[in-house]
Amino acid sequence: MKASVFTWEYPPAIYGGAGVHAKYITMALAKRIKVEVRTLDVGAPPEIEGVNILRYQATLRGLATGDPRILKALQVLSFNMNMVADPIDAAIVHTHTWYTNFAGAMAKRIYGAKLVATVHSLEPLRPWKREQLGAGYELSLWMEREGLLACDAVIAVSRDMKADIQKAYPIPASKVAVIHNGVDPQKYYPRDGVESLAKFSIRTPFVFFVGRLSRQKGIFDLLHAMDHVPGGTTLVLATGKPDTPGIEDDLRAALKARNDVVWIRDMLEDHDLVNLYNEAAVFACPSVYEPFGIINLEAMACETPVIATRVGGIKEVVVDEETGLLVPPGEPAKLGRAITRIIEDPATGEKMGKAGRRLVLEQFTWDQIAAKTLELYRSLT
Repeated sequence: MKASVFTWEYPPAIYGGAGVHAKYITMALAKRIKVEVRTLDVGAPPEIEGVNILRYQATLRGLATGDPRILKALQVLSFNMNMVADPIDAAIVHTHTWYTNFAGAMAKRIYGAKLVATVHSLEPLRPWKREQLGAGYELSLWMEREGLLACDAVIAVSRDMKADIQKAYPIPASKVAVIHNGVDPQKYYPRDGVESLAKFSIRTPFVFFVGRLSRQKGIFDLLHAMDHVPGGTTLVLATGKPDTPGIEDDLRAALKARNDVVWIRDMLEDHDLVNLYNEAAVFACPSVYEPFGIINLEAMACETPVIATRVGGIKEVVVDEETGLLVPPGEPAKLGRAITRIIEDPATGEKMGKAGRRLVLEQFTWDQIAAKTLELYRSLT
C-alpha cells in the first residue's frame, strides 16, 4: 500500500499542531507502508527516513485592487492545484486542514484514490479567521467543505471533534473515525532543563504556555489569570507566528504594565522546548476552542501537570484531578485559582505529572496512532 499525504505544514516549517501531527504520523506510517508527502515549498527539506517529500509553490500574481487578505486564500487554492498536477499512484490520499482538503477532492476525481482527511479544526467554528483572511474566509470555508464531503473516511482527532463535524457537515457518523493525536515519549521525557532558564532569564516558579499567537488560544485570559496567582510567579509565553499583526500589537500593549511575563516570540528549538516543559511548575492551555491540543500531551510526557480549559478534545487528554485540572473557558479567576493550587502544593503537581506520562505511554504514542490509521486505510482498500 502507498499513501500520499497532503499538508501545508511540514519540516522545516511547522507552526501548529497539525504540522506536528503530519510530521510524526508520516514517520510512523513509513515504518509500515510507502509514504509520500506533498507539501509547501519552503526550501531544502530535512531527510525523513522512508518518506518521499515533494514540494509545491503557492504561486499567484498579486491582486491589483481590493482586500489583500484575499490573496492568502487564493494562494492556497493555487497550491492545491499544483499538488495534483503531478500524477498520483497512491491508493490513499490523506489530507490535513482546509489548506489541502480541496486538493484531496481533486485527486480523488482525477486519479481514483480513496480519500481520507484528518480534521484538526473546522473553519465554521473559527469565525475570528475573518480578521486574518477577510473575504478569503469564504473561500477557506468552501475549500474545506468540498474536501470533506468528497472523503471516503474522515478522521476526527477527538470525540468532540466528531460531534462538531456532524453538526457542520452532512457526513454520516459511520464515515467518521476518532483517532487521537500522539506524542513521541522518547523526545518528550522528564529531564533536567535548568540551562534553558538562564538562557531566557526565567525566574521560578513559572507557568508555561506554548502555542500560536491566536485569539483561539486564550492568551489574554491567561494574562488576567496571573492576577490571581501567588506573587513571584512568572508566566512564560512561547508564541509562534501571530494570526494577524493586530493581535501581536494587542499582546505587546497588554504586557507593558506587567513585570511577571517572559515573552518568547520565536518558535522554540526542541531542546529548549523540552527543557522548559520540564522546569515549569504548571503547563497552561487556556484555549477557547481546541479540537485536541498536542501541547498538553507534550507537557504530560515530561511529567508536568496541566491546567487546561474544559473544551473540545482537551477533556479526552487531561484527566481532571488525575493528570491536571480542568477549568471553564473564559474565566481567568478560576484559571488563576487552579494554577495557585498546584503552585502551592507541588507534591500534588508531581503526582499529576507522573500520572500524565503513564497515560501517554498507555494511549498516545505515534506508533499506536499509526496502527489505527493504517487499519482505517485497509478498510477502504
